[in-house]
Formats: sequence, C-alpha cells, structure tokens
Amino acid sequence: MKLNRRAIFGGITAGTLALGLAACGGGGSDEEGGSGDLATGEINASGASFPDAFYAAAIEAYADVNPDLMVTYNATGSGTGKSEFGEGLNDFAGTDSLVGDDDGVEAGSFQYIPTVAAPITISYNLPGVDALQLPQDVLAGIFAGTITTWNDATIAEANPDATLPDTAISLAVRSDGSGTTTNFSKFLEASAPEVWTLGSGDTIEWPANAIAGEKNTGVAQIIQDTEGAIGYVDLADATESKLVTASIENAEGAFIAPSLEGATAALDGAQVEADLSYNPLNAAGAEAYPITAPTYILIRTEYDDPNVAAGVKEFVNYLLTDGQALATENGYAALPTSLQEQAIEALNATIAD
Repeated sequence: MKLNRRAIFGGITAGTLALGLAACGGGGSDEEGGSGDLATGEINASGASFPDAFYAAAIEAYADVNPDLMVTYNATGSGTGKSEFGEGLNDFAGTDSLVGDDDGVEAGSFQYIPTVAAPITISYNLPGVDALQLPQDVLAGIFAGTITTWNDATIAEANPDATLPDTAISLAVRSDGSGTTTNFSKFLEASAPEVWTLGSGDTIEWPANAIAGEKNTGVAQIIQDTEGAIGYVDLADATESKLVTASIENAEGAFIAPSLEGATAALDGAQVEADLSYNPLNAAGAEAYPITAPTYILIRTEYDDPNVAAGVKEFVNYLLTDGQALATENGYAALPTSLQEQAIEALNATIAD
C-alpha cells in the first residue's frame, strides 16, 4: 500500500481533543459537545525527516480539530532541528537522536517527548534479487566498506538461492546531520563491534563508495536511481518509493523483514529511561525487527509566550492521544500504552496550565 503523506482521517473531533486535554490538565469543554478553550495563533517546528509522514498527516488532521492554531513542521533533519531549538528558532523540535554537546548552541532546559517508532529499512536496488538476508556482521561490513561487491562470499553464503551479480556496491547515506544515521550506526556499533569501527552519531565518515543525499527522501532517490545501491531509509519513505527491502538478522538470530509488527515487538523489549528516552535497537525477541528507531519531540520547560506554550502543549497532546491512531496508516508503530501515559504525564508536568 502506498503511504499518503497528506492523508486526512475522519472521526476526530474537537470534543475528543478536549477530553484528551482535560485528562492532561488542559482546557475542558464548557458545554456538552463544545470544544473548550482551544489554542490560537501559530507554532513552528523543525527537525527529523524520519517521522515526517506521521507529523504531516497529524498536522492536517489536527487542522480539522482546531483551525485557529496553525502548526508548521519543516523536515530539516534531526541535527538542524536540535540546533535551531538551541538557538530559539523553533517552538519545538523533532529528533531521532538525543541532544549532545556538539548540537550547536546549548539546547537549554527541555523534555524529551516520544511520539512514535518505526523500522529503519535496509533498501537496495539489485534487479533480479527480490529477497535478501543480511547477517549483522555482513551488514556492518557492507557499510564499513570492507564488502564491496554483491557477489561477495559472505553475502552469497547467507543467500544460497539468490543469483548475485558482481555489481559494485554503492552506499546511499545521509548528507545532513541525521538521527536516522545515529540510530543506524548505533545498531551497527552494538551488533557488530569488531566489524563496525566508524563510530556512531548524526554524521559518519563514510567509505569512498558512499553517495550522500539529503533527508530520508534523498537517500531513497539515490537507491532508486543507482543499480547496486544499498541504503538506510525509514519505512514510510521506502514504501512510498516502492523500494525493495532486506531482511536483517536480529538479536535472536532470526532474519526479520521491516514491518510495524516487528517494530512493536522491539518496543516491547525496550527499557524507558527517566528522561523518557529509550533504545529499541537490537532488542530481544524472536519477532523483533532489529533496526527499530524511536523519535522524539523536544519541548521547552519555559516559554516566553504563554500562547505558544498553550499551542505546543495542545498539539503535542494531540499527537499522544487521537494522533496515535494515524501512526499505523502512515508507516509507524504507535507508542505502547505505558509509554504513552508517561509521555502525557511529562508533557503536563513540563508545560503547566
């Protein structure tokens, strides 16, 4: 099924949003069927392209809930989003990676709010090869640049039924600072430390056979256009671009294709930290897809403009309540109930009424 980035989903009303806000300590309804005191004005955000399909669908559906609050999200990549957040250039930021010392201006006091999770697919362009299994150390060798042709013995051993050509491997990677890059490189670092020696982070010094593109969409385009290419792309963009994806060896030794069911299984095995960050990469479980990545919104603990604070709280609450129903249809796994409740509690405590 092709994913529609601009889908509008019915059955979402201002009344249901008001109930969600009431549960979080927000504005309630003054009369039965009323919308309560909804926020007005404009809030803007920038950051991760990984959750862009979900945020785009949520923003459009939310406009039916509250047309008086305009929400914009610019998918610049996690690195830019975090930097702009630190510089005070956005009202909230999207990021798939945690805030670090090298993220530009200090982000100041903030709270992580998890929203959804999704597989990072390993997509490839190899005509005639419609199925591919990649062990963890082989995947690490490919992206480390030590495995450079598709008929390499290590790939052939894992795929005895495939006819693999001697085509050179081209790596499709991100040119911008990216949380998708962080999560993918963290997976390689954790799963194949003896093979993967390039570290982890929003940017990586890739081998010479790498071709860089901006955002997940740029990586997907490189894979589409380059025979022999392999790259890491979120499930939504991989599906929209009709890319062929590989099955990846998980922590239990099973080869798992990227799916929302596999992502949900990975979430079940992840431990949530006190700041609400969590790591579902290479999670335990026979059905877990091993390259499952979280994504977060950064909200400030203090806003100079109370109208902006109210707008951020209302929209983020929507993402955590009614908006969760939009996740699956756009290529993402909704939060487990326990984490959803923790996120709402953190939002409520961070931005007080």
